[in-house]
Amino acid sequence: MKRDINLTMLTDFYEITMANGYFQTGMSEDIAYFDMFFRRVPDGGGYAIMAGLEQLIDYLKNLHFTDEDIAYLREKNMFCEEFLDYLRDFRFSCDVWAVPEGTPIFPHEPIITVRGPVMQAQFVETMILLTINHQSLIATKANRIVRAAKGRAIMEFGTRRAHGADAAVYGARAAYIGGCAGTACAIADRDYGIAALGTMAHSWVQMYPDEYSAFKKYAEIYPDNCTLLVDTYNVLKSGVPAAIRVFKEMKPAKMGIRIDSGDVAYLTKKARKMLDEAGLRECKIVVSNSLDEYIIRDVILEGACIDSFGVGERLITAKSEPVFGGVYKLAALETDGEMIPKIKISENVEKITNPGFKMVYRLYDKDTDKALADVITLADETISEVDGYEIFDPNAIWKRKKLKNYYVKDLRVQIFEKGVCKYESPSVDVIRDYTAAQIETLWDETLRFENPQTYYVDLSQKLWDMKNALLSEHNGEK
Repeated sequence: MKRDINLTMLTDFYEITMANGYFQTGMSEDIAYFDMFFRRVPDGGGYAIMAGLEQLIDYLKNLHFTDEDIAYLREKNMFCEEFLDYLRDFRFSCDVWAVPEGTPIFPHEPIITVRGPVMQAQFVETMILLTINHQSLIATKANRIVRAAKGRAIMEFGTRRAHGADAAVYGARAAYIGGCAGTACAIADRDYGIAALGTMAHSWVQMYPDEYSAFKKYAEIYPDNCTLLVDTYNVLKSGVPAAIRVFKEMKPAKMGIRIDSGDVAYLTKKARKMLDEAGLRECKIVVSNSLDEYIIRDVILEGACIDSFGVGERLITAKSEPVFGGVYKLAALETDGEMIPKIKISENVEKITNPGFKMVYRLYDKDTDKALADVITLADETISEVDGYEIFDPNAIWKRKKLKNYYVKDLRVQIFEKGVCKYESPSVDVIRDYTAAQIETLWDETLRFENPQTYYVDLSQKLWDMKNALLSEHNGEK
């Protein structure tokens, strides 16, 4: 979906003050490398899903400062006129590499790298994080919910619970990438072709003297696809019987009932029995009401008779853990063609960064096409497919594992070259299918909801040595 407004100033203010500082100290054109990565999978899961790249590309393509932006900055009395003149003619000229949308991703991997003048590469931090963090979070949550449903359709019903208009629209997009069948958000259908789905509200039923009258009128208006909300008053005593009566009289081409409250396992089993005894075996049962992957998994285990689920607030807000936690860190500087690696050190080991300009490779088993491990290397390295590869156990670095009979895939593609976009975003349907195929490459142990097996993400020996050398240097060791 293309924007009608310029989002260049949707940034943390310190990005602008740093840009001014780089400009005034003569550093603005120094070449820097920044990586985006995340440290932990939400919900204690085994993997996340990359999403949001298309919107990031649109932002970078349209990055420019308007006269209104310049006037605002001038009024702050913090920025020199030469800097403001520079911004007037500003155009994005960086190189960008990224993992394609729909790809399973893991902690500490550089899912996006930006190389270019430091003032530009630094400035885009906020929107990179905002865009990728949000959609990756929702796509990851949606995929968990979809997998819990065991082949039953999941409909994204969260528009009214989303944290604003963009969260609703882009959340619907991300949920579809994660595997949802459609959305309640009409604008997501208009702009992305994601099927708009829905039934009726309780207010429709309340507008009529009784459920039968409400259902009959709805069936008259929508004879080709008629799903009736049966829990406004009493599901089994009045709602389902009224729906059965209407279905038998009106004979809609497609018919279904929706239950939005109560003990859905019990109610759907009883409703299924009533529908079948009435000869309406083709009638589908839809369930909604504050669902998530755990509730869906449990009601299926209890034998609930459900054909599809509508999932709202706990999906669109990723309620159980609503922060993805991606970060954007300096990895290297380039001076006279020489790479100078940079590292951030912390008392928290997980916050220590990986230095240098890097690549990310995924190793797949040749016999099963299952993903075996990811390896982060320096950009000038390659991984042989014939010599075997030895990786560390991420939970016990003294353990090594020798991989054989594998093939290697570079996980990232170049998106921009000197500010020119070199990548065409696939349709959301293509991304959704790609996501489903990529999830199939993960082992069941990685897909577990609780205590998943930690996926191997290894550093090449050369990168490991560089990192340790920088740690020793900053620790005062020779």
